[in-house]
Amino acid sequence: MTVAAPIATHPDIWRKFSPVQTLVRYCWFVGIVFLAVWSIRHLDIPWEYFLDAHVQAADLFVRMYPPDWDHFEVIFNPLIETIHIATLGTVVTIVIALPVAFLAARNTTPNAAAWFIGRFILVASRSINTVVWALIFVAIFGPGPVAGIWAVAFRSIGFMGKLIAESIEEIDVGAVEATEATGASRLQVLLIGVLPQVLPVIYGTTVYRWDINIRESTVLGFVGAGGIGIQLYSSINQFHWSEVAVMLLSIFGVVIFSEYISAVVRKRIT
Repeated sequence: MTVAAPIATHPDIWRKFSPVQTLVRYCWFVGIVFLAVWSIRHLDIPWEYFLDAHVQAADLFVRMYPPDWDHFEVIFNPLIETIHIATLGTVVTIVIALPVAFLAARNTTPNAAAWFIGRFILVASRSINTVVWALIFVAIFGPGPVAGIWAVAFRSIGFMGKLIAESIEEIDVGAVEATEATGASRLQVLLIGVLPQVLPVIYGTTVYRWDINIRESTVLGFVGAGGIGIQLYSSINQFHWSEVAVMLLSIFGVVIFSEYISAVVRKRIT
């Protein structure tokens, strides 16, 4: 008696997305492409300028060479002032952003009204560009580095506060409950049960934001908020491209240095 061989069966072809999900993703892709094309058509871009853009860029680099290194003596103090603006602005950010982050985190905010205020501050800070903040503070304090410091700080509050608030919401509640069991006050719970858990995030975010603030501080002088920006703006307007080259190289050097410091600090806290 012969036994019939089992009928060979083949598994279904594995697909990452279902037909409906594939259709939805395709519609999203088509929609994004349509939106991009529609936006470009309504920008009135003078495409003819692109024909000789490479020639203009090459001519600009030729005018920048050789850099006028004697001009470095003129921009040294404004360059240091730029670093000071970024550093002091970051310090002010920490002082303001930390309590706002506790208000904006759902597990540490006192009530719904405080949570709304905290979130409103974070959103308002991030929605306004640093240069716009600088224009506002130049009108308040007048031209100078003070306006630049507050512009950097107010722009950074939303960035740091949001990241810290999200980190607070993800803490281990066991440490908080243990602190509360000892009869600690609400402030003591925040300082002992919550703050130590988010300190690495605070350190890392602070260094990262300081690195960003150095970059942003280089253009604040364009609107009178101190730093090397005013020197850069003046040289560009006077077509002193050899001086512009020195300033761009100096800014690049400062950014590389800040990136190195940021990397070293982040490596030590991780």
